[in-house]
Amino acid sequence: MLALLALAGLAVGAIVFVLVLIGLALRLVFQLILFPLFLLKWLVMGVVMLVVAPVIALVALVLMFVFGILLSIPLVPLALLALILWAVFVKPTRRLAAV
Repeated sequence: MLALLALAGLAVGAIVFVLVLIGLALRLVFQLILFPLFLLKWLVMGVVMLVVAPVIALVALVLMFVFGILLSIPLVPLALLALILWAVFVKPTRRLAAV
């Protein structure tokens, strides 16, 4: 009885081994068939990024400029105060030309 059980275990192991080999062979065949499509996908993505990347860069520059202005608006009163204080307390270093 024990020998029959061991023989059944070996049979199941052989079936699993054959199925794994078939699965690996199918995977290899599919990879060989689909590899040119994979390369084509990467080529198309490269061309698309050559077109899209400059557009994204321009949008990023515009957004950076807009958000820089928006974030600096609260500093305008402080800049005006600094300008007034500079105008009042800093003496001119040049002499005025006589006309």
